[in-house]
Amino acid sequence: MASISHSPAAFVGTSASDLLRSSSNGINGVPLRTLGRAQLGGTTRRRDFGVVAKIKKTKKHEYPWPDNADSNVKGGVLYHLSHFKPLKDKPKPVTLDFELPLVSLEKKIIDVRKMANETGLDFSDQIISLENKYQQALKDLYTRLTPIQRVNIARHPNRPTFLDHVFSITEKFVELHGDRCGYDDPAIVTGIGTIDGRRYMFMGHQKGRNTKENIKRNFGMPTPHGYRKALRMMYYADHHNFPIVTFIDTPGAFADLKSEELGQGESIAHNLRTMFGLKVPIVSIVIGEGGSGGALAIGCANKLIMLENAVFYVASPEASAAILWKTSKASPKAAEMLKITATELCRLQIADSVIPEPLGGAHADPSWTSQQIKNAINESMDELLKMDTQELLKHRMLKHRKIGGFQEGIPVEPKKKINMKKREEPIRKTSDLNIEDEVKKLMQQRLNAKESSMEPPEAGLNEIIEKLKREVDHEFSEAVKAIGLNDRLVKLREEFSAVNLQDQLMHPALKDKIEKLKNEFDQGLSAAPNYESLKSKLDMLKELSKSKILAEKSNKAAALKREINKKFAEVLDRPDIKEKYRALKDEIENSGVTFQDLDDGMKEKIVKVKNEIELELADAIKSLGLDIEVVKPKAKELSEQTPFDVKVKIEELNEEINGEIENVIKSTDLRDKIELLKLEVAKAGKTPDVASKKRIAALEQQIKRGLAEALDSSNLKEKHEELKAEISKTIESSGGLDGSLKEQYPREDGPTYDEPREEGSTYDEPRVKMNV
Repeated sequence: MASISHSPAAFVGTSASDLLRSSSNGINGVPLRTLGRAQLGGTTRRRDFGVVAKIKKTKKHEYPWPDNADSNVKGGVLYHLSHFKPLKDKPKPVTLDFELPLVSLEKKIIDVRKMANETGLDFSDQIISLENKYQQALKDLYTRLTPIQRVNIARHPNRPTFLDHVFSITEKFVELHGDRCGYDDPAIVTGIGTIDGRRYMFMGHQKGRNTKENIKRNFGMPTPHGYRKALRMMYYADHHNFPIVTFIDTPGAFADLKSEELGQGESIAHNLRTMFGLKVPIVSIVIGEGGSGGALAIGCANKLIMLENAVFYVASPEASAAILWKTSKASPKAAEMLKITATELCRLQIADSVIPEPLGGAHADPSWTSQQIKNAINESMDELLKMDTQELLKHRMLKHRKIGGFQEGIPVEPKKKINMKKREEPIRKTSDLNIEDEVKKLMQQRLNAKESSMEPPEAGLNEIIEKLKREVDHEFSEAVKAIGLNDRLVKLREEFSAVNLQDQLMHPALKDKIEKLKNEFDQGLSAAPNYESLKSKLDMLKELSKSKILAEKSNKAAALKREINKKFAEVLDRPDIKEKYRALKDEIENSGVTFQDLDDGMKEKIVKVKNEIELELADAIKSLGLDIEVVKPKAKELSEQTPFDVKVKIEELNEEINGEIENVIKSTDLRDKIELLKLEVAKAGKTPDVASKKRIAALEQQIKRGLAEALDSSNLKEKHEELKAEISKTIESSGGLDGSLKEQYPREDGPTYDEPREEGSTYDEPRVKMNV
């Protein structure tokens, strides 16, 4: 409040703003004009008055420098310039998912200690035992960490940040700000500090220690201003010959629209190019996660050192899983395949060394971790500072040149070869006219070879069939894309592959999806633009495949015929057979009668010799793995003797049996067993092992037993017996297959010399029919 004593006449016609005006006219708050009027007025009375002015409150600037700055603080008096101060509240402990087993042990230790304090009893033995168990469990857990677990540790909210380490390892440190373009990105911190009297330029990504700091630091994701600030400090260090130490801890560069407009990619590329030309040693330390180009922008160093639980990747496991497997839930698999941990990167010669961390991670003992970082910096700098400029630049260049190197001609390990994707042969689009011409030409060649009794060309046929298969597959793919079912087909293939990899039965829902997609494709196929071409090529493929099958059967039959003739010739050329035949022939000629006038004894002898020769021939054929079915010369086929109405009944019964089998399969669990049998057969391949054979045989028995039980419960068995009896009556009424079969060489007592084959006998092996 300000008080001015004056005559009231002095304020006639004077505004409040005039009263509060500066005192440059000689009297505080009162203009000279008003004073002059007051003197001329001759007023003698004086009154006291007061003026109250309210000053508008403004936001107070928070400067880091305190009122009573302590000059003996660690880091020197310039430490007070930094906004980074110790947190007032201790950070809350955060338990990761894989650490939950340790929580129960820790809780037990706390409960026992509490009980000991409350009761005054001695529980020291129990506490020591529990603590030993806890330490052993902690050791077992942290010595067998998976890659995704290390990723979670690298992202731990309480993990020490760049500034935590810097203030711990330096004697003096002063932070430098700004990119000299009007911006200062808090996500990247730069400054000069000393370690053991040696001056360094420090720069690194800075994450927040709580939500407020994370928002301020943009979660450690720099914008182009941050990279340009780091670039300015690189030039500064190069000019003053300061070795550079960078700390990497970022999920990646900030990828918003504004950053792209300001040149995010250009700023990263500029940093990469510049770092390869700096004439001072550079050491980069990955203290958390190093993501993509955001990490590389300050990571092109002579030595790359990683903390034990740090990770360094081109894309995060979640992003990689979303790209490759369409779901971020596959991130553990992606983390393992990306090889992003410190040990894996050292093995690949991307990282140079690993800094150990205490059990529980760097946040368990930050000061010890910082000391290990300090030792690693000193060792690396002692080595690099011995090099001259050219040697230093060459060392940095060669370090990055050897990344991703490979040697040709070295055989691939079998384990890796299995996981390698098979190389797909490029499909060469062939015109329909060319395919048709080639097929016609091939068919004509085969026809000419058949007429001239030459062997038709098989190589050309196989080549055309393979070409047609590729063409048909390509046409089907184009038809699927044209109909708009390609995305659904890809998803179904992935689901089906997952089922096959896990050796599980196909889920009914997946079967329904496949059937639905198949029906939609069949309905929309005729509307596809390449339908005519596909149909033409498919018809040609069917025709050629049928021709190939017939040719293979013909070749197989011809080869079998040659083998049989060879065996027959060997048997008939045997001396004992020739001797028997010659003796019998001489005896018939010496008797002087015709064949019809021979007596029964001579006929029996002929039949006996004939049967002996047949047995020898049968043994020769059986040695080829074949079975014999004797066909009488005048025998007629059963189908020729069966009346038409019986044939109709047989066909109806067959249809009824097939329908009943389909119903049984659909209504019971036989369908799943059949699918499982198909899966087992496919897995076993051409050469199944003993275990696979046993599983296949057991499944076949279960399926047969289930079908038999279901069919026995129906009336099909009665119908089959009735039809069988009717066929038997028909055969008997027609005199067997042929009346001539009853007696080929009748004797007086009526027996026959050729015993008929047992009725209803079956052969699982190949059979050969012999006319005797």
